[in-house]
Amino acid sequence: MDFIDYYKILEIDKKASQSDIKKAYRKLARKLHPDLNPNDKKAHEKFQRINEANEVLSDPEKRKKYDQYGKDWQHADAFEEAKRNQRSSTSGGRRNYSGSAGSQEDFSDFFESMFGGAGEGFGGGGRQRSSQFKGQDLNATLKLNLLDVLEDQKQTLDLGTKKIRITIPAGVEDGQTIKISGYGGEGLNGGPNGDLYLTFEINNNTNFQRVKNDLYKNESISLYDAILGSSIEVETLTGKVKLKVKPETQNDTKVKLKGKGMPVYKKKGANGDLFITYKVTMPTKLSDKEKELFKQLSELR
Repeated sequence: MDFIDYYKILEIDKKASQSDIKKAYRKLARKLHPDLNPNDKKAHEKFQRINEANEVLSDPEKRKKYDQYGKDWQHADAFEEAKRNQRSSTSGGRRNYSGSAGSQEDFSDFFESMFGGAGEGFGGGGRQRSSQFKGQDLNATLKLNLLDVLEDQKQTLDLGTKKIRITIPAGVEDGQTIKISGYGGEGLNGGPNGDLYLTFEINNNTNFQRVKNDLYKNESISLYDAILGSSIEVETLTGKVKLKVKPETQNDTKVKLKGKGMPVYKKKGANGDLFITYKVTMPTKLSDKEKELFKQLSELR
């Protein structure tokens, strides 16, 4: 993999602060966003590059590894582990690399000799057996609306260097993280790829409150419907349903609509419940006649 200068891509200095990185990224993102350049393939490629650069440089830990190991930064942990093993070995014959940052070629030579190629072996000559290391795990966030997770749906994720097509199961929750195996960083020396950890941010764009798989909603009914009983229509996430309000219904009475809640994650056909709380609204601006009738009612009681 060739070295990519993320600082050059974001048009910033290597001593740039986190604030400088954020400003530079936002400036370029506005300029190169695909919505503003729908038919410009080069702009789209540059947009992917600045996203990749921002993902690394805006994360202090990733930036530290990148600054030290360059193109091999994703294998920094494997490098450190191998270096520790090298130091603890009592056999001679290997080159010694210091812990300070070297050139890109230094680290490339180290990886080639340590994990493959024709470097010297431990404890005598001969070709060294290659060591395989798993690639770097990646993290990503996907923002969806509550209505988006009522059914399974397919999404294309742009990871900067590649795009992947995944199926999101219905019922995922806000803050839930799922692992997508093998879609992280490339493995070292033929080792397995890392994993992608995808965290969901679910925006509740409805007037329902979600608690796990259940939904809650307040429904206003008139004083007359509460006293005499009535039939009303109530909105659910999948359409309207008719409910019978029993005579003499009290304020804050709850009714349960079974199976009208959120889909249960990875349980096809299973749903939570919808709980409706009746809120009795008092009549206002009563006429003299109405007041008189209420007075008669109070005397009857």
